[in-house]
Amino acid sequence: MDGSLLDDAKRVHPTFWPLLDLLLARGVTVCPASGRQYATLRRDLGRDDLVYLAENGALVVREGRTLAVDGLDLAVARDVVQRVRAAAATLDIGVVLCGERSAYVERTDEPFLAQCAPYYALLETVEDLTAVDDTVLKVAVYDFGAAETGIGPALASFADVARVLVSGEHWADVMSPTADKGTALRAVQAALGVGPEHTMAFGDFFNDVGMLAAADWSFAMANGHPEVRAGARFTAPSNAENGVVRTVASVLRLDVPGLDAP
Repeated sequence: MDGSLLDDAKRVHPTFWPLLDLLLARGVTVCPASGRQYATLRRDLGRDDLVYLAENGALVVREGRTLAVDGLDLAVARDVVQRVRAAAATLDIGVVLCGERSAYVERTDEPFLAQCAPYYALLETVEDLTAVDDTVLKVAVYDFGAAETGIGPALASFADVARVLVSGEHWADVMSPTADKGTALRAVQAALGVGPEHTMAFGDFFNDVGMLAAADWSFAMANGHPEVRAGARFTAPSNAENGVVRTVASVLRLDVPGLDAP
């Protein structure tokens, strides 16, 4: 989604919708994959006839029903929250505890909540994140600086018990050791009875690497992270150039209404 399907203003290009109809009519399964919450993806795309790989693969929902959940150990999640609280003494950061029922925050200033709003349609403010009673899908941390050099290294010590992932310029995630978009995609492939040779995937950042590895038709966005581009088999035009829609239409030779319009 972000950095791939969505443009830099976080918008879906209008030509995606007729492309989606053409794909579904052909029996193609479409899987929006994102670090975003399922409720947010469902709200923004407005469809139940898709397979959603939410929370960077920790939750897979197919046609409104949960297909797979890979939660983070609750004790580890609480330790991560404590570590973020300590790191906040030197870093401008905020933490989101991402649960199956909702997402939760302690920090409530407008700049931080404005960064959370695009990703969490269901967001509750609580006094103590370590007291939340929910299945934890991940702990997401927003760094107003650069996550790759800020909160990412500060969370590196959890790598023995969790998956620590810099998922965007400002976001870092701590998840179950086995949670990944690639693992989620393989679960979908198994449910559908298809393999990597029947799978096309697009990505731009570290959280997409596993997903790209699960697809023979793997496309890194032209403006994606250099390591992601190096690991993909192909390159698609940037998200600002509607690269996903253009590439799918070209590979599958689909005549998408309005695609060549300005």
